[in-house]
Formats: sequence, structure tokens, C-alpha cells
Amino acid sequence: MENKDIFKHMQALDIQMGTVHGELSKLVLEVKKLVEENQQLLLENEQLRKILRETTEGRQPLPSSDQGDHSLAEGKDSREAMDIVGEGYDNLARLYHEGFHICNVYYGHLRTEGDCLFCLSFLNK
Repeated sequence: MENKDIFKHMQALDIQMGTVHGELSKLVLEVKKLVEENQQLLLENEQLRKILRETTEGRQPLPSSDQGDHSLAEGKDSREAMDIVGEGYDNLARLYHEGFHICNVYYGHLRTEGDCLFCLSFLNK
């Protein structure tokens, strides 16, 4: 091989290595995203299992609304209406303290970075 051929061959190898390096960088970023998503899903699963365990180990299930119950429509006691509103607020506060978003932006997603300003402003309304 002549010197020119060796130089051209080295340039071609350099270009190929750059291409391979770029593809490897893309793959590393994709694997990083997948690992982060996997970790988030593991945490969420753990939280959900904990909640399920607590509800099945002796806590009473949440009362279900009866289809035939129209106490609000019939205008029974306004205090009952306030209790229902309070119960909904309590359920949202419980969800938030268990680590889930209750704001309209990330509702139902696991909170991984501490407090959410949207959720807190929603709770303070």
C-alpha cells in the first residue's frame, strides 16, 4: 500500500468510528430512559401493592355509592352534602400523602421529586 492509500483508509475508518460512536451514544440515551422508566414503574408498583395490602388487611373498603340513593337530589340535609365534599377532599389528600399527584397536570402519576406546587395549590383551594 502506498502512503496515500493508507491515509485514505485511515480517514474512512475514522468516519466509520464517528458513525458508530454516534449510534452508541443514541443507544446509551435510550437505555438510560428505559432504566429510569423501569425504576419509576417499580416504585409505583410498590406503592400500589402497599395500598392494596392495607385495604385488604382489615381496613374497611370505601363505601360505594348506591344507585338508588338520591339524598342530594331530594334535598335531605345540607350537612350530608358537606360530608361528601369533605370525604372527597380527604380522599384526595390521602392520595397525595401516599405519593401520587392529584393535580390536573400529572393526576395519578407517582410523585418522585417531592412536593408538587400544582397539587398543593389544589389542596389549599
